[in-house]
Amino acid sequence: MQSGVNADVVKVRRAPKFGVFAALGAMLGIVAAIILSTVFTGTDEASRYTLVEYTRGQAFGFILLWCVPAGIALGMLVALILDATIGRRTRDVRVSHETVADAD
Repeated sequence: MQSGVNADVVKVRRAPKFGVFAALGAMLGIVAAIILSTVFTGTDEASRYTLVEYTRGQAFGFILLWCVPAGIALGMLVALILDATIGRRTRDVRVSHETVADAD
């Protein structure tokens, strides 16, 4: 059996977790849709275009279709800005690689 140890110096940097920022943005979009659908009383009269009177739930769903993607986009934009600013700072770390090869 042969073994060898190699020591290298690598650069390590911190990066934000993009999935967390997307989830937080989606939650922000849901909260914004709740606020928008309860604050404005645009569902009291029929629509000018379809002549249909929508319920608060339907209005919430329509607003949700716009707010959630906008929240996700906003969260991802914040993550990209953080990645650009925090990602510049790197530090050098010494690592060792050990390889073991079987003689067979």
